[in-house]
Order: sequence, then structure tokens, then C-alpha cells
Amino acid sequence: MPLTPTPEEPQIHESAQGPRVTPAASRTAQTPRPVPGPRPVPAPRPGRPGPSPAAASRAGVAPSPAPPAQRSPQTAPGPVPAATVTAAAAPSVSAAVPQIQLIPASAEGALDAAEEAVDLLLDTGRAPGDILVLTTGDPHPWAAHELSFGEAAYWALHDAGDDVFYADAAQVQRAAGRPVVVFAANGGPVDAAAGSLPVALARAGALLIVCGEPQQINSVLGAGV
Repeated sequence: MPLTPTPEEPQIHESAQGPRVTPAASRTAQTPRPVPGPRPVPAPRPGRPGPSPAAASRAGVAPSPAPPAQRSPQTAPGPVPAATVTAAAAPSVSAAVPQIQLIPASAEGALDAAEEAVDLLLDTGRAPGDILVLTTGDPHPWAAHELSFGEAAYWALHDAGDDVFYADAAQVQRAAGRPVVVFAANGGPVDAAAGSLPVALARAGALLIVCGEPQQINSVLGAGV
């Protein structure tokens, strides 16, 4: 039986192809951008008022009322008590154990080191009446000047307690305690520091600054200085 020839399918050559179209199934669908809507209003933190009426109206929600404790202006916090600031800035003279700071200096430079320590204390807010300066050798020029008006006038300035007071370390027994004592081992008798430095430590309410030879100072107060 003769076979009926199958009609040939028309062949499409590469040169005759049109633009290729990527099947829709192989495309990566782009995520549509969301339409911007009203921003959510954050929940108020504990102890804080809710959003303001203007912010609430922009967000499309009703403004939340302020907490009852914040409606009255009488609940506004008052100023910090002055006694609290004073206690933190200036420790009491009756502190149990004062801090000890040693500034290494020779006998010739001990007085200058003490002056620098006083300037630093004043610059950092320490009141002048909180500071007592003791010298084992030559007196401080201020002390020598004030003593020229007599012992009574000199110690009256000490009793007033409104300025830095300079005294001979040998007279430390007469001087009253102050929050800060600056001890300048600037010469004098050999046992001047040994006899007056422990008393100066007892006079210091919060801080004792010693300017002198470290070996000499440590032999009196101990290696822990």
C-alpha cells in the first residue's frame, strides 16, 4: 500500500525569527511598592504622656489624654536641694579616713608644689576656707606678712575661716581641722615632719596633700602613701 507522504512542517530559520518573548512563567514578578498610609502612633512609655494632638491627627488616631499626675502644674519637680550638692562637693571634716596624696618635691620646691596644689583645689571648686597649709621650714610669705600685724590679728583670720590659712607646722596643734590640709615639708628641723605630719593627718577631714621627699614621708606615714 503506498504511503501517503506527510506534509513537511514549515521550518523557521534563525534569521527569520522575530524578537524573543520570555515566557511569563519565567519572569520574576516585581513586588508592588506599598501605598504610604498613616504612620502608626507609638505607645506612650510609662510615666510619659501620650502623643500630642497634632501628632495624633497626622497619624489618623484620636489623641490620648495625658496621665492625671501630669495634668496639674503643681506636680512639676522642684530644684535640687542645695544641701545635696554641698555634701557631694565638700566632704565633711568628720570623715573617718582622709585620703592621702603625695607630691614628690625637694625641700626647696615643696612650697611651690604646695602653692600649685592650692591653686588646683581652688580651680576645681574647693572653697578657700576649706584649705589649711602647713610648712615645716620657712613660713609662707602670706603668713609672714600677716604675723607682722601681731599674733592676735593673725589667728583671728584663722578663726574667721573664710580664706586659705598658712601656718607653721609646729603650730598645727593650735590650728583647727579643715577638709583639706596641704603639708609642705620645706626644710626645718630634722624631726619637724615626723612630729607634725601625724597631727596634720588628724586635722584633715577629707584630704591630706603632702609635698616633700617620698622616702621621708613614707617613713612617717608608712609605705601605703
